[in-house]
Amino acid sequence: MKDGTVKVGRNDLCPCGSGLKYKKCCIGKSKPEPDDLTALYAKKYRIRLKQEADIQGIREAGRLVIDTLDLVEPEIRPGIRTDEINTLVHEYTIKHGAIPAPLNYRGFPKSVCVSVNEVICHGIPGERVLKDGDIVNVDITSILNRYYADASKTFFVGTPGSEARKIVQVAKKCLDLGMSMVKPGNTIGDIGWAIQTHAESKGCSVVREFVGHGVGFDFHEPPQIPHFGRKGEGIRLIPSMVFTIEPMINLGKKELVVLSDKWTTVTKDRSLSAQFEQTLVVTDDGCESLTPYET
Repeated sequence: MKDGTVKVGRNDLCPCGSGLKYKKCCIGKSKPEPDDLTALYAKKYRIRLKQEADIQGIREAGRLVIDTLDLVEPEIRPGIRTDEINTLVHEYTIKHGAIPAPLNYRGFPKSVCVSVNEVICHGIPGERVLKDGDIVNVDITSILNRYYADASKTFFVGTPGSEARKIVQVAKKCLDLGMSMVKPGNTIGDIGWAIQTHAESKGCSVVREFVGHGVGFDFHEPPQIPHFGRKGEGIRLIPSMVFTIEPMINLGKKELVVLSDKWTTVTKDRSLSAQFEQTLVVTDDGCESLTPYET
């Protein structure tokens, strides 16, 4: 990462955040220094850009998150209780000097979110037993040396059916396409547009109520990263922004219901839902995943 500056075309949105095209706003004015952009994004959007030391800290937390997902994956099988997954995640996280961020976050009672089949997100681990043909999302956020990193994968349990294969494949591709839009000069709307376009082209839908978010210094920071939107709209991406992309894709309609525990969120039509998530940093020429895994 060099200096946090952005190459802006005449017809691009002005990086000052005015919403005007560059040619009708700040063109001809002196180029903003990195410190100016840091102050501008903090003041206008409450976005805290990360320094190299911060990015390295998030990267190390992200490595632990991926190691934890790798630990969990071979244990995903018919007959395992979701609370056993929680135990694996909790004990491994603590053993490695980190803190499971979900535990006691706004009253959440467990160390990981485990969401099965029609559960979109925030599934509370418990006595539910995984069955052959299920899909299950495991969403892990770890705090290591005060830095947060966040990632999730959806796994097959035993032998998946055709609907399970479809929704998992669509969700994987949505994450890939969203990540491909992350580079300086693009906008948050570009990310959502790419995800929504693909999901809907496959007859699936995108959850609106839950979005990606800034991360690193805290569990959830600005900006929000919707997984739907219009190309060219929203905040312009600049180097040193760190955020998650985590599209929740439903096989059926996008509507949802939050259950009586006030956490578990399911598809209203009880169709399958899948999600993949990574934590990203915007670089000078694209992005780097701080929680890298192959989809």
